[in-house]
Amino acid sequence: MEKNNSKTIAFETANRKTILIALLVLLSLLVLHSTTYAQGNASARAIALGAAYTSLATGVDAARFNPANLAFKTHQRTSIEFAGVGANINNNSFTLDDYNLYNGTFLSAEDKEIILNKVPNEGLKLSLEAEASAIGLSFGSFAFTTSGIAIADVNLNKDILDLILNGNTYADTINITGSYSEGYAYATAGISFGKALYSSGSRLLSIGATYKYIKGFGYEKVVDLEGMVATFATGFEGTGRAIVQKSEGGTGYAVDFGTALQISKDYTVGATIKNFFSSINWEDNNEEVGYLFNFDTMTVDNMGNDYITSDDYTIPIGTFSSSLPSTLNIGFAKISGKTLWALEWEQGFSSKPGASTEPRLSTGVEFNQLGFIPVRFGFGTGGDKNTSMSFGTGLHLSAFHMDMAVVTGNSFSGGSSKGANFAFTTGLYF
Repeated sequence: MEKNNSKTIAFETANRKTILIALLVLLSLLVLHSTTYAQGNASARAIALGAAYTSLATGVDAARFNPANLAFKTHQRTSIEFAGVGANINNNSFTLDDYNLYNGTFLSAEDKEIILNKVPNEGLKLSLEAEASAIGLSFGSFAFTTSGIAIADVNLNKDILDLILNGNTYADTINITGSYSEGYAYATAGISFGKALYSSGSRLLSIGATYKYIKGFGYEKVVDLEGMVATFATGFEGTGRAIVQKSEGGTGYAVDFGTALQISKDYTVGATIKNFFSSINWEDNNEEVGYLFNFDTMTVDNMGNDYITSDDYTIPIGTFSSSLPSTLNIGFAKISGKTLWALEWEQGFSSKPGASTEPRLSTGVEFNQLGFIPVRFGFGTGGDKNTSMSFGTGLHLSAFHMDMAVVTGNSFSGGSSKGANFAFTTGLYF
C-alpha cells in the first residue's frame, strides 16, 4: 500500500511539472518572440493632456497629430525638436499596489482567487510601446519629422495563470488557445503640409497630409498557437504547437490625412485618419519558426518512459507585407487664453497592436498662469487601454522648451497604475 502511495505522489509531482514544462515552452515562444518590440508617443505635451491633442497640436506636433493644423496661423510655429522619448508598458489586470501587496508573500487560496479574478476572461494582456524622435523641423505650412517606433501586444490565456497559481487537478483541461502576440519596430521620415480651403471672417477650413517613408527593423507574429493538456485520475495527455512568422527588415510607406475647422479665434475642431494608407514589405531573412509537442496518456506504470515527442523547425519564407493600424481621431479644443482645454474621440478601424475598435475618450487642460512653467492634466478611458490620469509640466525659457509627462491609473496615485508611462521632449521655438 505504501508503494502505491509513493507512486501516486511521484505521479502527481511529475504530472504537474510535465504540464508546466510543456505549456511554458509554448509560453516562452509567445513572450520571447514579442517583448523585444513596443510603440508610444514622444510628445510630452500630448501625453500630459491625456492624448487629447488633435486640435491643439502645433508645429512639429501638428505634423504627427493633425497636419491640417499647419494651415492655421495660430498653429504654425517655426521650431526645431531636438529629441523626444516616450515609453508605455501596461497590463489589463494588476496595479503597482497589487504587486507590492503580493510580491514575496505566501499566497493563500483566497489570495490566489483574488488574483485570478482580476484577470478578464479573455486573458492577461501585456502591451509595450516606445517611441524616440530625433530632429524635427516646422516652418509655416510645412514640417519634417523623424521617429523610431516599436510596439507589441501579448495576450496570455487565463488557464496558464491558473495553472501557475494552483497547479492542475484531476479531470481538468488546461488550454492556451486564445493567446497571441504581434510586434514590430520601424523608423519613419515624414513630410507634412497643410492648406487652407475656405475662409470667412475668423473661420478657416483646411486639409493636410503627412507622407511617411518607413524602414522596418523587425517583425514577429505568432500566426498559430494552440495547446491543450487534459488530466485524468490515472494519467494525462496533451498536444500543442506554436508557429511564428518573423523578418529582420523591410521598407514601406504610410499616409495620414487630416482636416480642421477654426470656428473662431478661440476654438477649433479637427479630424485625422492616421495610417489611412500603409504597407510594409518585409523581405530580409524572413523565416517561419515552429514548435510542436505531443504526448499520449501518461500513467503511473509508464511515467518513467519517454512519453513526450516534440519537434521544432526553421524554414525560410518569401516576402510578405503588413499594414499599420488605422485610427480616426476627432478633437475639439479651446486654443486661446491662459487656460487651454481639449476633448478627443479615438476610434480604430481594426483591432491590432496600437489600435482598438472600441472608442476611447480623453480630455486635457493646460494652465499657463505661471508663464514659463505650464501645468497640464489629462484623463482617458475606453478602447483597449486602461483608464488613466496624466499630468505634466515643462520649462519654457525664451526659445528653449523642455516638457515632461507621466501617466498613472484611475487616480493620481502611482500605485493605481497598471504599468509605467512617461514622455520627455525638448527643442527650440522661434
